[in-house]
Amino acid sequence: MAARKATTKKATSKPNVSAEELKGYYRDMLLIRRFEEKAGQLYGMGLIGGFCHLYIGQEAVVVGLEAAAKEGDKRITSYRDHGHMLACGMDPNGVMAELTGREGGYSKGKGGSMHMFSKEKHFYGGHGIVAAQVPLGAGLAFSDMYKGNDNVTFTYFGDGAANQGQVYEAYNMAELWMLPVVFVIENNQYAMGTSTKRSTKSPSYWERGASYGIPGEEVDGMDVLAVKAAGQKAVEHCRAGKGPYILEIKTYRYRGHSMSDPAKYRTREEVQKMRDERDPIEAVRSMLLTGKHATEDDLKAIDKEIKEVVNASAEFAKDSPEPALEELWTDIYADDAASQTA
Repeated sequence: MAARKATTKKATSKPNVSAEELKGYYRDMLLIRRFEEKAGQLYGMGLIGGFCHLYIGQEAVVVGLEAAAKEGDKRITSYRDHGHMLACGMDPNGVMAELTGREGGYSKGKGGSMHMFSKEKHFYGGHGIVAAQVPLGAGLAFSDMYKGNDNVTFTYFGDGAANQGQVYEAYNMAELWMLPVVFVIENNQYAMGTSTKRSTKSPSYWERGASYGIPGEEVDGMDVLAVKAAGQKAVEHCRAGKGPYILEIKTYRYRGHSMSDPAKYRTREEVQKMRDERDPIEAVRSMLLTGKHATEDDLKAIDKEIKEVVNASAEFAKDSPEPALEELWTDIYADDAASQTA
C-alpha cells in the first residue's frame, strides 16, 4: 500500500445548530461541571479515596465529540474520565457510587475513579497507566474493521501521554491497517505540572501524525461547536474507510492535575483569565441569551435540575453499601468449572 501524505487541515467551519441542540450541550456540560464539583467536595470529606482527576474546564471536548458520534461508536480514555462517562450517557448514580467505592458503582466499587467501564455505553475505561489506552483504542477499532461495520473509536489521551512511545506504535499500526480510530489529544497545556512549552519542541502534537500519513487538525477545545464540527469531519473520514484521524483539541483544566495537586506551577491570574474569557459553558450560555433561545429563568431552571441530579447521585453513593469481601475474588479469573468444560 502506498503511503498517504498527511495534509495540514484548516479550521473547520462551525455547524448550524438548533436552539434545542444548544440547550442540550449546555445541559450536558453543566452536568459534568456540577458533578465534578460535587466529587471534589466528597473527596475533601474523605468519601472518595485514592486519586481523583477532575475534568473542570474541559467539558466542551467530550460533549462536542459525543455530538458527532452514533450508536455503536466506542470511546476509551485516561484517568481523567468522569466527564467522558457522563457525556456518553452513563448514569451519574453509578459513576458517583464507583467513585466512593460502593457496590452500586459501575465496577462494583472495585475500580474507583480511574477504572470504570460500561459495555452498554461502549465505554472501555478509564486507564491509570499513561498512554496505555492508545493501543487499546486501536485494537477496538481493529475489531470494528474486522466485523465490517462503520463504527468509530474515539481514543482520548493528553499532551503528556503524547510523548509516550506506544502512541506512535499505535499510529503506525492504525495507518497500516487503515483503522477507523479518531486519536483525540486533549491538550490542556500541562502534563501533570509541566507546561507543554517545557516538555516539547514540536509546534503542535497533531502534526506528528504526518510521519505516518495520518491527517488531522488543531481544534479550539473551549468551543463546543468547533469541537463538534471537527468531530464530524473526523468520523466521516473514518467511516469512509480512509483510516485514522488526529484531533488535537486545545483545552484547559482549571483544577490541579489531581485533588492532591496544589497547582503552584501556574498563577491564579492565568486560571482566572481563562475562566473569565474562555469558559466553554459561559460561551454557550451567552449564545442562548443573546440569541433569545433561552431566558435567565430558563437557564436557572436547568441549573436547578442538574444540581438535583448531582445531589441525588451523592446520596445514592452514600446509601449504597460497600462491596462484600467476596467481591475481591470476582472478575479476576475464569470460573474453574467453566474452564474445565470449555
